Amino acid sequence: MYLAIEGVIGVGKTTLARLLQPHFQANLLLEVFEENPFLSKFYEDRHRYAFQTQMFFLLSRYHQQRRGIPALTTGGASLVSDYTFEKDALFAGVNLNGDELEMYQRVHEALAEKIIVPDLIVYLRASTDLLMARITQRDRSYERNMERDYIETLNLGYDEFFLRKHVHSAPVLVIDADPLDFVRYPEDLRWIENRIRQALELTPFQPELPMPLHDPE
Repeated sequence: MYLAIEGVIGVGKTTLARLLQPHFQANLLLEVFEENPFLSKFYEDRHRYAFQTQMFFLLSRYHQQRRGIPALTTGGASLVSDYTFEKDALFAGVNLNGDELEMYQRVHEALAEKIIVPDLIVYLRASTDLLMARITQRDRSYERNMERDYIETLNLGYDEFFLRKHVHSAPVLVIDADPLDFVRYPEDLRWIENRIRQALELTPFQPELPMPLHDPE
């Protein structure tokens, strides 16, 4: 089983991947983003540094997945990742245009042919208000200048990609994160795990496990 979790910045992808790992007795593949030397400059001036930032991410993610996924799934081992390779093109579509976008797309298309695709993508959706609150709460230095309009644009882009795009590299399970708090409430995590097991037809799972009814603060 190879499971990938996707969603906009701040939705909780890495946290959920870490929490699910022991439940599926899986290895873990986490996106490496802090090593990107252009990232902080990108958030200061997106137009000027978008192409450098995107190309660095594209090549970094390619090398990580080409090496990491085969090694971490050897012998039929399960794997949980907090990102997909194909989402990089989503960001490029938001941040690039013209000749830069065309060049990026050609490189991405060539590299994507060599990437192992997940068995299931979990798309964590969230309102822009919740995303901004979590970004503020975690207080990463390079995210302090992040504009709400940019997160809103990404949010719309993710919805367009995962809800309305007809062709994906893998089946997509959509989870609304707004009413859930899988860090504080174990029943929320169990509910998500059960949905994943249903989607992948992994036992044991409860066919009619209801969504938790609490209203997290």
